[in-house]
Amino acid sequence: MNRRREFLIGMAFSGFMIGQAKSACKSGQEEQKNAGRPSLGFSLYGMKSLSLQDAVRACSEIGYTNIELSLLEGYPTALSTFSADAGRDLMAQLQQLELTLPCMMVQLNLTADSKSHATNLETIRKAGSLAREISPGKPPMLETILGGSPDKWEDQKSGMAEQLKEWMSVAEAAKVDIAIKAHVRSAVNTPERLLWLLESANSPRLCVAYDYSHFELQGIGLRESLNLLLDKTRFIHVKDSVGTASKFEFMLPGKGMTDYVDYFSILRAKGYRGPVCVEVSGQVFNKPDYQPIPAARACFATLQSAMDKVFSS
Repeated sequence: MNRRREFLIGMAFSGFMIGQAKSACKSGQEEQKNAGRPSLGFSLYGMKSLSLQDAVRACSEIGYTNIELSLLEGYPTALSTFSADAGRDLMAQLQQLELTLPCMMVQLNLTADSKSHATNLETIRKAGSLAREISPGKPPMLETILGGSPDKWEDQKSGMAEQLKEWMSVAEAAKVDIAIKAHVRSAVNTPERLLWLLESANSPRLCVAYDYSHFELQGIGLRESLNLLLDKTRFIHVKDSVGTASKFEFMLPGKGMTDYVDYFSILRAKGYRGPVCVEVSGQVFNKPDYQPIPAARACFATLQSAMDKVFSS
């Protein structure tokens, strides 16, 4: 009886070790396949209806390798309620699932009045502290659009530059980087305006969060905008768009006109290996029939297929 029990235990252990070896082999094959590619991710901005644990697990199972947190109100990771302990639990889950956290979404405005500007500075302090506490070795960036109005750029740009310098002073003290993004309805809506602000702030902790959908609506070419911004870019959002700057609709990647084979070909030629993260617009996730996990699967299939065509050649 004892010999039979020892035999069964030995067989079970052997099976476990074989399973572990196969898993390690698969992980190694995936790592080799993805070497030299951008890292595909999904912003949890588009998974508001799910618990944090379920959202993270879904992203891992689909095949994403990074996520972006939303620190906005109404999310499980809202800055006002998300504790450092909860953040460390999240980081343990991410490590177990081999996911990274390059970025956290905040919502700031460079045309704020004095009270709102003070709130922006406090948001940067708190978010920077959270970033360092949950990932001391590599704190995630803070990503934000900038507010204002396209037709008021000339009137607003000097004040925006001054507020941005104060943002970066706080960011430098908090030891956190900030990635700023152009928006079709923002005062900063073109690559040139984004670059002007970066040069005005002149901070090593300031970079670009690139999102082509906002340029596409204005007739600005993909290659043209990447040529101007990619050297300053450390984070990329992807989504599709149709329409014009005055009347438009954002959609999931693959539902619009963006050629992702061309997109990834340019990124490969220019040596970009950073995060490429799906951002589902509120225009999409606020629809009653929106389902976050099927949407994330569809986006991954579109982007992975395009990357395979580019990086397998």
